[in-house]
Amino acid sequence: MNDHALPATLPETERTRHRRLREQGSLDRAELDAILGAGFVCHLGVLVDGQPMVVPTVYGSDGRTLYFHGSVASRSLVASPEATVCVTVTHVDGLVLARSVFEHGVNYRSAMIYGVPRAVTDPDEKLAGLRCLTEQAAPGQWDYARQPSRKEMAATVVLALSLAEASVKIRTGGPDDGEGPDAALGIWAGILPLTASWGAPEADPLLPTGIAPPPHISNRAHTRAG
Repeated sequence: MNDHALPATLPETERTRHRRLREQGSLDRAELDAILGAGFVCHLGVLVDGQPMVVPTVYGSDGRTLYFHGSVASRSLVASPEATVCVTVTHVDGLVLARSVFEHGVNYRSAMIYGVPRAVTDPDEKLAGLRCLTEQAAPGQWDYARQPSRKEMAATVVLALSLAEASVKIRTGGPDDGEGPDAALGIWAGILPLTASWGAPEADPLLPTGIAPPPHISNRAHTRAG
């Protein structure tokens, strides 16, 4: 694993340069970290046999590297170490409802990470990568649940993608037509916020009576997700 911190400012490359809506773009790595830290599901875009494929998968980030995993039978994960991929994480924060349909929009936070992932073969890093993505989804779960067996590790592909090259865009605020001709239409305009929250834990029907959810799970109930 690379222990060197990445620059605080994201580099502009041909793939990450903001060409449209530049005002929504950010080169602040802290914004990238915040977007990645708020989620745990990404979409992996990769070419498989010359055809584009976009696959949702769980990820974990340690600030330098994005780890994601899947079965050794997964065509997209097996193929991706051989080619450049694009991993996307998006959070929708609300609808922007304007006076005209043309001006409607979405408030969002989005990150796109580019690069050639590497298959993690070192056993210690592979275990650390699986811990990273497990803890990102459910903090505290790695030490609570049974950890992967040797057979399960062999059946799992863990990929590591550097966070060196990424593009960040964030849209906030209301509609942009409040001072234009459409303001005289008398049509309501504004934001319809969208928030996600965790519900109360639901026990497995086969769980024996008397086994309560651990605090790291029960304490997340009714808290914001993302």
